[in-house]
Amino acid sequence: MEDTNNSSPSYTRYNYGVVNLKHKGVVTTTSVGSVYDDFISALTQVSSRPGVVPTFCENRPDLIGDIFYESPGYWWYAMQYNSLFDPFETLNAGDEIFIPEL
Repeated sequence: MEDTNNSSPSYTRYNYGVVNLKHKGVVTTTSVGSVYDDFISALTQVSSRPGVVPTFCENRPDLIGDIFYESPGYWWYAMQYNSLFDPFETLNAGDEIFIPEL
């Protein structure tokens, strides 16, 4: 397979991580091997510290972001680092999580 993107694309929230690959003469659009995948893989290299979800932060990743990163907008960072995809099922009081450094 070869990457058919010859120029640096301007990323938007709609096409971030999308690449065009040519395989057996057919060009297809995919996110496999994308910049996003590289970012997620790199998270394993980030230092972190262990923590426990406090009662008032149960099901509230925005509060985790606000407490540890001083911005609720970073809620996704700790969730992604801990492979948590649904805060209502996996972010419960007393759960042990890791807080990655920015």
